[in-house]
Order: sequence, then C-alpha cells, then structure tokens
Amino acid sequence: MERYYQPDIECASRETIKAIQDEKLIKQVKHVWDNVPYYRKKMEEKGVTPQDIQSSDDLYKLPFLSKADLRKAYPYGLVGTSLDNCVRIQSTSGTTGKRVVAFYTQDDIDLWEDCCARAITAAGGTNEDVCQISYGYGLFTGGPGLNGGSHKVGCLTIPTSSGNTNRQIMFIKDLNATILCCTPSYAAFLGERMKEMGYGPEDIPLKAGIFGAEAWSEEMRKDIENTLGIKAYDIYGLTELSGPGVAFECSAQDGMHINEDHFLAEIIDPETLEVLPEGSQGELVFTSLDKEAFPLLRYRTRDICTLTREKCSCGRTHIRMSKPKGRSDDMLIVRGVNVFPSQIETVLLNQGYPANYQIVVGRVNNTDTLDVQVEMTPEMFTDNVGEIEDRQKELVNALKSMLGIKAKVSLVAPKTIARSEGKAVRVIDNRKI
Repeated sequence: MERYYQPDIECASRETIKAIQDEKLIKQVKHVWDNVPYYRKKMEEKGVTPQDIQSSDDLYKLPFLSKADLRKAYPYGLVGTSLDNCVRIQSTSGTTGKRVVAFYTQDDIDLWEDCCARAITAAGGTNEDVCQISYGYGLFTGGPGLNGGSHKVGCLTIPTSSGNTNRQIMFIKDLNATILCCTPSYAAFLGERMKEMGYGPEDIPLKAGIFGAEAWSEEMRKDIENTLGIKAYDIYGLTELSGPGVAFECSAQDGMHINEDHFLAEIIDPETLEVLPEGSQGELVFTSLDKEAFPLLRYRTRDICTLTREKCSCGRTHIRMSKPKGRSDDMLIVRGVNVFPSQIETVLLNQGYPANYQIVVGRVNNTDTLDVQVEMTPEMFTDNVGEIEDRQKELVNALKSMLGIKAKVSLVAPKTIARSEGKAVRVIDNRKI
C-alpha cells in the first residue's frame, strides 16, 4: 500500500496544483522585487515588473539566475529578508570559486523538512522505522535535511554522518536500521565492506535506501539493491533551493516527483534559453515558490533531464523529472564528443565491474586524451598480464560503442582507487581549457 506524508497536496488535481503555483509565484515575485535589489535590477534590465507576472504562464518573462550570479552576490546579495529572521545557513560542497551560501528562516526549514518527510514516506518510512542518516552534516545539506525529514515522519533517527564505516555497519545491525540515507557511492562502499565482513542481505535489517547528491546509473542501483537487499530510491535537491527533497522517487521508481507546490520546474535549451515542451531533454530550471530567506527565481541547475506528467502508479500527481543524464556545464567534451560519466559507469557495471572508477581527461599535442581507470573485483584480480590485457580490450570496445570515441582503459587492483565518504570524485580534467 502506497504511503503519503501529505496526501491532500501530493495527490492534488492538476488544476489545484496550478492554482497554488499561480498564487505563490505572484506573491514571490513581489517579495523578491521588494527585498532583493540584485534580482530587481535584473528584472529592470529586462523590462519586467511584478505586474507582468499574473500566473505561472508568465514565468518565461523573468530573467534567469545562475551560479555565477550567486557567487557575484555572495554573501548577502540575494537574501530576501532581514538577517534577524534567518536562523541557519547551509553551503554547497563545490570546490571551485566562492562557495554558495544559502539562508533559511524557520519556515524555510519547516518546508524543507516536509519535503524530505515526503521522500522518506514514499520509500515506505513510518514512525516504526529506524532511519540512519549517513550523509555529511554541517554545512552540507544532506544530513540536516534528511535528519529533519526523519523526525517529522517520526522515525527513530541515527545521525551517524559520513565516515567510520565499521561503526556505520555496527549501528545498522545493532540498532536494526531499516532505512539508509547517504550518497550512492557510499552505499556501494558500505555494501562492499559488509560483504568482506561476511554479511549477506539476509543479515542486514535494511529495507530501503534514499540516495542522492551525485549521479548514479540504473546499473549501480541494481548492484546496491542486490548487495544490501533493499529497494534503492533516488532523491534530488540543491543547496540553492534548500537541499535534498526538491524531488524524490516513489515505489514506481520511474522518475522523481517534484514537490510542485514549493518548486516550479522548467526545461530549457541551454544554448538558446528557449523553454522546451514537456518530454524534451534539456536543462532543468527551478523557481522556489515559498523560500523567504533565499528566494531564487528561474535558477539554472545545469542538470540535463526531461519532465513528464504521465500518470504514475503511486497515485502522486506532481510532475516527474528523469534521473539527470549529466550536466550542461561539467559534461565532458572530448574530441568534439559529449561524454557523460554516467555513460561510462553504465558500461562498466554491465561488464561486471564495481562502481569504483576514475575518468582522467588530458591533452597531448592539442589532442584530447580519455583515460578510464577501473578497479577489478577480487575475483577478477590476477597476475596474468595477457588476461588483463584482454579484459582491457573488451572494455575499450564497449566504451567506444557507447561513446563513439576510443578511450584508454587501465584495470587496477582492488582498493587502489580512493573511496569517498561523500561525493565521489569521478572526473579529473587536466586540460588547460
């Protein structure tokens, strides 16, 4: 039986959702115009006033915001309320430029936690569950968001944060954790460690996992589900919009339902910035309809995906987004070809390799190089050079079939690629471009 945290809104009619969005957007645009001079200036430059926004159908008239704007306005330039109304900041885990700092009022936090509670409930969570939060805490939004959502559902919450893998496994077993929340790469690592310790799915009380904060493939999902004996659910979010819980998977595992009463989604062509029709692949853009402290309008996520309103078997009526295929900004262009790390991961997992790999892009004599370093499983590992070379050739051919270009493949011994307790570092681009 499908569970809902807030059934009246999660299963509302299309007309009801549209009416909510229209009312909130009009109010939010006025709020931003009155309180965020940085964005008001962008509106003025485009010749738009709040009076021009009469419904969500007018959203296209508003200017976009990008991460560059957030860095330019750092730290307080996009804050929409007085600081004495703000109770928290969170920050991105980005490694380039100034970090994005997002602000929250208490109402912002309550709404965010409601969104995470919807995600936990969609994964089957109730007040009888034990929810282990193995996302990082602190400035990163993963831990605090799911922690608050778990409390709202009424789960017994274990705030382990990331790291100390042996303790994580001890708590899962000793405290009978039924729901695990972490990055997919860390879930895979936990499964790998449990297997080494002699634990199979039947020895672990987990029934569900809520994994996000990095890209992962369907093949990686199946691998995690088989290793841990769980159902693995995707969750999506950005610090700029609040954090995890902007969208989440239901039992159908056929796209993530966007919490449309709080976030208005569009798909645009990243080159022309034209809004694309439903079902088109393009860049995802979000408008936060409720945020008081950090009210972003038409924020470009750079994530590439599609949206659909096709009926979902779970009964929820909110629009669904596909798992992002990649990003319009960190998508690799190698020798003129668009390459997404998820494509490489799909090939590796289909060939039976673990999800421990690293992509190294370089440039020699003005020509791009693409090296893929792949860990072997202990069963694959051998000192037979010929056998390893044959395996490498197989992967070279499989990758060329997927990508359309040739990559160099290096098979390495188990445990030689650094593990991550947070977001896995999959790509190293050494080109000076």
